[in-house]
Order: sequence, then C-alpha cells, then structure tokens
Amino acid sequence: MNGKLVIFSAPSGSGKSTIINHLLKKGYNLEFSISATSRKPRGSERNGVEYYFLSPEEFKQKIAGNEFIEYEEVYQDCFYGTLKSEIERIAQKGNNTVLDIDVKGAANVKKQFGERALSIFIAPPSIEALRERLINRKTDTMEAIEKRVAKASYEMTFAKDFDIVIVNDDLQTALADAENVLKNFLG
Repeated sequence: MNGKLVIFSAPSGSGKSTIINHLLKKGYNLEFSISATSRKPRGSERNGVEYYFLSPEEFKQKIAGNEFIEYEEVYQDCFYGTLKSEIERIAQKGNNTVLDIDVKGAANVKKQFGERALSIFIAPPSIEALRERLINRKTDTMEAIEKRVAKASYEMTFAKDFDIVIVNDDLQTALADAENVLKNFLG
C-alpha cells in the first residue's frame, strides 16, 4: 500500500473538524477515511458517506476477520472503527488518508504504520477555554458539556504520545501550523 496516513485526534470542541476540512480543500492529495460504526444512522446520514453502518453482528464478524486497523467498543454493541479496506481504497487512488479517531485508536494506527503515519493532536488552550467553547456552541446541555470536559481532561493526557501537538488558541494560527506540518510530512 502506498500513501501516507495523517491521524487527527482531539477533545470535542478543539477545532479538529474545522482544521481537517480546511486541509482537505488545500490540494494535498488527501482523502478522508470514512469510519465504520454499529450505531444507527442519525438524521440524514447515509451509508458510505458519513459512516459505513454495520449491525453489531457484522461489526463483530469483521473484527473476527481482522478487517480493522483499529476499533473500539464505546459501549455494549456500539462500535466505531477504521476498516483496512478503506485505507486501501484511498491508497489505490494515489491519495493520502486522513483519519479522525480517538486517542487510543490513533496510538494503535501510529504503532502499525510507523513513519508512514503522522499523528496530530489538536489541543484547546485550556480545559476552561474548551468549556467556554462548548457552552458557546449552544448544542449540548450543561450535563453533556461537563461529560465532554471530563473526557477532554482524560484525552489531554495522551497528547504527549502524538508526533505533533497543535494548540488551537487562534484558529488562523492553528490552520497555518497544520498546513506547515502537513507540507513537511508529505514532502
């Protein structure tokens, strides 16, 4: 398989999706890897677009068949993972793969792909700044925000394990930093 992997991980509200979407539009021969999940589609989500939707049984069969480069059971029978076939599909087109995965999955992919993968952690300037961003989004209850903040504190402990940490204190600076990192990695 040719092509490199660019792995992004971050606490919710850190600006990861904004940074990824910016980079995808910049012509770096990047393609976003569509994750698989065993949860049901939400709203207008479509199979093969936002996710590959599998039943819990199908997901478990693919695990048994060693078809994932990483996966996690978030809670009973609710799985998320990256299919090997998705990475191969992107590489066969001559593209580099962008992964948006959790901190544990990122560590597993980096271990498997070594120098062919670059792991980037997008960090908020502080946990308090993250809490403010989540409140200002007005998309979650305070209870949900506090759960996200608690999870973010845990995820931040993994930042040291990534190749690069970009602190998103100022979005334009973070976008420029991400572009520079990508240019250096892709050559």
